[in-house]
Amino acid sequence: MLAAACYADGQVFQHFGQTPEFMTYTIEDGKVTAKAPLSTGGAGHAALIPVLAEAGVEALICGGIGSHAIDFLSQAGITVYAGVTGSADEAAAQLAAGTLVSDDSVIHECSHH
Repeated sequence: MLAAACYADGQVFQHFGQTPEFMTYTIEDGKVTAKAPLSTGGAGHAALIPVLAEAGVEALICGGIGSHAIDFLSQAGITVYAGVTGSADEAAAQLAAGTLVSDDSVIHECSHH
């Protein structure tokens, strides 16, 4: 599986639509086996979804995110783990181990997108 985290300075970035870059994680047999940066190409908000889909991302680790973005990500076959804070590498390891928990309380309605 290929997962991505909204990423800045090693941490899970807290606003999906403004993430400066993604870090991708290849997950095999319950472990992270590789990681690599994925540029947003300067895109923001809805334009980030094709970036992830074209890279083959199947799971997204993020902080805050809008409900519409989650809907579009879901349509692209990407599972969202929202409300994650702290180290992106640690969150990816938790995802690989099956212990990462999504906090849906951070999902918000965005009327400006």
